[in-house]
Amino acid sequence: MSADTTAHVAAAGDTPQLPVSRVAGRERFAVAAQRHGALAVLLLGSAVAAMTFPPFATADNLAGIAIQSSTLMIVAVGMTFVIVTGGIDLSVGSVFALGGVLAAWASQWGVLPAVLLPLVVCGGIGLLNGLVIAYAGLAPFIVTLASLLGARGLLLAVTDEGAATYLVPAGSVLLDLGRGTLFGLGWPVYVAVLLGVGGVLLLQRSRYGQAVFAIGGNEEAAALMGLPVARVKVATYLISGLLAGLAGVLNAARLGSGVTILGVGMELDAIAAVVIGGTLLTGGAGSIGGTYCGVLLLGVIQNVINQIGNLTSSVQSVVSGAFLAVVVVTQTYLSRARRLR
Repeated sequence: MSADTTAHVAAAGDTPQLPVSRVAGRERFAVAAQRHGALAVLLLGSAVAAMTFPPFATADNLAGIAIQSSTLMIVAVGMTFVIVTGGIDLSVGSVFALGGVLAAWASQWGVLPAVLLPLVVCGGIGLLNGLVIAYAGLAPFIVTLASLLGARGLLLAVTDEGAATYLVPAGSVLLDLGRGTLFGLGWPVYVAVLLGVGGVLLLQRSRYGQAVFAIGGNEEAAALMGLPVARVKVATYLISGLLAGLAGVLNAARLGSGVTILGVGMELDAIAAVVIGGTLLTGGAGSIGGTYCGVLLLGVIQNVINQIGNLTSSVQSVVSGAFLAVVVVTQTYLSRARRLR
């Protein structure tokens, strides 16, 4: 380009472009940070905790973090699918509690009813959410908020306004499922790992998973491409309800009872774990592996607070909230960096 041409371009007000290599490098860094940032922070935080608090790195403590995080992992798998589509599911906490109560109540007739009844009821709530959102066009926030209240109301009806606490009979196979261990880890941990692997395969290696990403990226474009947008949404909320119910079953099996006060705020923990794991709240990007790192990171934070000993549980909420705010701001910056060309 001649000097005259260069001067003309500058005079016309064109913005100088960054070198292609620099833009590509920034974009690669942004993608890597968004996808693997939670893992890096988890490893760094765990290393610092292990050096600061020697009991943190013991096998029993790590196994405790895993078992405490297992139910949230299962719920967060379904939440990942929902958020990747650009939606939200506020009902999972109440559905989780309802699943536990139904499992404990039905366990008097055997392990099969104790597992199937919660899955049918909780899956039905997820299915109803999906149908209303997909075909009535209502906002997921409003629909799932209504389901949160409805599931909690059904739970109170089953437990006589919370006065009745159903116990899992002694010797039930359900107790073995919740309290049994293999190589020092509880069975719920293995269930969470298997569901995580299945979630990865479904999200990354199936047509359904690709449709989930497409809908979250641009729903109108996905419809123009011929994707079954409504059916994918229905399936997504159905999966979320089923997994929340299953997590409730495993929790009831571990505790030996259906505790009515559990699950309050769990939907916020699941959303926080998903977002911390790199899934965009706007949809179109995310991973199950990142979500599991987010869940474990929240578990590590809680465990470190317990290790300190003189801090209340409210401190955990403050720390988790502040951490989530930092993550959301960082994600916004990284998303803009990825769009720079």
